[in-house]
Amino acid sequence: MGERILVQGNEAICLGAVGAGCHGFFGYPITPQNEITEWFARELPKRGGVFVQSQSETGSINMLFGGAATGRRVMTSTSSPGWSLMQEGFSCLANAELPCVVVLVQRAGPGQGTTRHGQTDYTSATHGGGHGGYKNIVLAAATVPENYEFVQLAFHLADKYRNPVIVLTDAIIGQMAEPLELKSLDFGSLPPKDWALGGKKRHADGQRRIISCGQGQVPIEPYTQYLYLMEALDKKFKAIQASEVRYETYKIEDAKLAVVAYGSMARVSKEAVNAAREQGLKVGLLRPITLWPFPLQAVKDLASNGMKILVVEDSLGQMVEDVKLGVEGKGPVHFLGMLARHNPTDGGMILPGRILQEIKSLLL
Repeated sequence: MGERILVQGNEAICLGAVGAGCHGFFGYPITPQNEITEWFARELPKRGGVFVQSQSETGSINMLFGGAATGRRVMTSTSSPGWSLMQEGFSCLANAELPCVVVLVQRAGPGQGTTRHGQTDYTSATHGGGHGGYKNIVLAAATVPENYEFVQLAFHLADKYRNPVIVLTDAIIGQMAEPLELKSLDFGSLPPKDWALGGKKRHADGQRRIISCGQGQVPIEPYTQYLYLMEALDKKFKAIQASEVRYETYKIEDAKLAVVAYGSMARVSKEAVNAAREQGLKVGLLRPITLWPFPLQAVKDLASNGMKILVVEDSLGQMVEDVKLGVEGKGPVHFLGMLARHNPTDGGMILPGRILQEIKSLLL
């Protein structure tokens, strides 16, 4: 076993990244993820890595493009308003097929919104906030240890598919502290990065490499025509959908109602499920871990087995649309969103008791 420590969720992100061999971090401060930027500024240079505070989140994402083009493991992190500024850069990363990791610690929006928790960036993270119809793998952490583990998994998946990967968390997971066992995770072998920039002398064939966000428009190998690029992206996205769906179930086997929730709301929902079980109500939980690719078949199976479905999400309704898509009309999908918070301030939360109340209204 590795060393066991008590650590904040945002700092667990950093420890996971260095455990995965992250060499460079480019970022700009924004609440509620400032501990990530602070940690990398203080610690990454000591470990032989590179930290650069950019002039803005637009600068961060473009620096990430340059770092990823060299083949090194690099990342950035941000929160919701900064996420908005990164979207054109994301589209360029997808076009250039550059592997990198972005941690998005959500806060409630739109606009400046608040500096506190929310789950209002789901749609832009999972459906591509920039132009062009690209896809990002999105991992949703629900615990501090998962912040640590999912960043390591994110780097592996980014390199495996040559695609950006998002670790989606929120202010609750980022700011809370939990015990964490430090350990490097091995996800298997990866293809060589013979595409990376590094000079002719670093490549066995002695040829210069070119990386462009204009692939398909600029006639360079291997995509000398636009549809050659789109064909390759289509093949890659379908391969991800076939191989990388991840989710967790809890007490679902005999359930009459399934709560579907991710991130911090999955933690709260799990407590509500336990309370419902204590009262004899057959309730279970399905927690999506990959938000893209989304576990469509899993929610379809729940509905096909006659279960009622309740989506709990700290927004006005975003993931619920993917749940409805998966269900394919085979049963009703009910929704409990941020209007069910316990008070109207930005510190309000959807609490287990409110979820239990909704469960009872659907089952009794």
